[in-house]
Amino acid sequence: MSKRNVTVRMKADYEYEASNLQGNVVQMDMYDAPEKKAQSPMDLLLSALGGCSAVDAVSMMKKKRKTVEDFFIEVEGDRNDGIPAFYKSIHLHFVLVSPDAKEEEFAKVVALSVEKYCSVASSLNSKVTHSSEVRKIA
Repeated sequence: MSKRNVTVRMKADYEYEASNLQGNVVQMDMYDAPEKKAQSPMDLLLSALGGCSAVDAVSMMKKKRKTVEDFFIEVEGDRNDGIPAFYKSIHLHFVLVSPDAKEEEFAKVVALSVEKYCSVASSLNSKVTHSSEVRKIA
């Protein structure tokens, strides 16, 4: 089993920064437009799902020796109206621009990417646990 760790630290009331052990940093904020400067945590979840699926799909198409001229995924999440405002459903629309790829083979690659290889998609079905502590300043 492999573990990953990130630390999320408050920068201001609606601004947070997440960093991993390698020092890579992601900014987050919960502002509404036009004050928004970074993605929200829920935006980042969609971005992570799209990014994970993209890497797998492009890699598999290249292994099939297909030309990838352009590739993108439009990710749309439908959120619950109440609190918590979780995603009730998420739709990924994969677009491949390629002169030599066929629709059927790309559809199979997309299915494999999302249903079998994407760790983020699989993680959306995992159990989440939590703990807490209060530290007092001496």
